[in-house]
Amino acid sequence: MRRPRETGWTGWVLGGGSLLAAAGFAWPLFAAALPEHAQAAAPIVAFALVPALLVALALTLDREMYTAKTVALLGVLSAVGAAVRIAGMGVGGVEAVFILLILAGRAYGARFGFLLGLLTIAVSSVLWGGFGPWTPFQMFACGWVGAGAALLPRIRRPRLEIAALVAYGVAASYLFGLVMNLWFWPFAVGTGTDVSYAADAPLGENVASFALYTLVTSTLTWDTVRAVTTTVGILLVGPAALAALRRAKLGRPGRPARAATPRSTSLPGGGTRTHPSTVPGAAAAPPTGPRPSARA
Repeated sequence: MRRPRETGWTGWVLGGGSLLAAAGFAWPLFAAALPEHAQAAAPIVAFALVPALLVALALTLDREMYTAKTVALLGVLSAVGAAVRIAGMGVGGVEAVFILLILAGRAYGARFGFLLGLLTIAVSSVLWGGFGPWTPFQMFACGWVGAGAALLPRIRRPRLEIAALVAYGVAASYLFGLVMNLWFWPFAVGTGTDVSYAADAPLGENVASFALYTLVTSTLTWDTVRAVTTTVGILLVGPAALAALRRAKLGRPGRPARAATPRSTSLPGGGTRTHPSTVPGAAAAPPTGPRPSARA
């Protein structure tokens, strides 16, 4: 079965929107602003991503996503992901939701994985009450995690595919922490330290300061726990979950199957067979009728 194409005009537009979102993440490296100005600008940058999220949502729902079964599965997996994410809140770095995003994105494609990431964060934020300037950034970052798994090369050997997904999950865990640190880094720490943002510093110096900041505050702690959690989860449930998701994908509704009709047992003249024969060419049993009475 051929995999659905992820390219086309919707793919290009979604790619362009992702580039704009990436610019929103990386704005501290290109916009000279003092930390107090950056703190005031952060909500503006965050909510400027909301229209891009709406456009991405509309464009992703193309014909490939119109089937009722796909929409229902997307809703179910979004609810499951939201529940998993809420259950893991408060435990530093445990992001079991990455397991779901990676496996579902791999099985159903980049657009499905992207949408699943967006909706998982949205639903969990509504249920948990965690909406804030960080929410649009989390939605895009998790959408990228789900979509990236589908963009890996096709691997026919199941064990090699699981190994590739594990490697991808580790890389995605660290990159997620890095980009989520980037957008609020200018006002996360004060001025005058080795990890502080300097508005008048050259780009290379700010990059080095940010790298040290994210290494100390995230990479060695939260991101490492997330990478370990994702690795263990994919190794434990990956093969079975991928097989189940792909079976559900192959079972998408198409032409209705023809109902089996029972073989007629009637004979010419209105008689019936006592035991329908299964042997080709076998003689039919004589028609049944009233037996003569023994007393006649």
